[in-house]
Amino acid sequence: MKILIKALAKSQGNKWQVRLDQNAFTFRSEAEARAFADTLQSRIQAPHRFPEQHRSAG
Repeated sequence: MKILIKALAKSQGNKWQVRLDQNAFTFRSEAEARAFADTLQSRIQAPHRFPEQHRSAG
């Protein structure tokens, strides 16, 4: 997954956008956008445990 951070030049108030694939999230400041992207990246890279599949005996 690719996370992109960019300034929205056409918007008022210098808004920033974080894009993850087809999803876009808008923030009021670069700091907020970068904090969100950092948290998102940490969660993506965190180890994930998948549920065990239960097999029925029979």
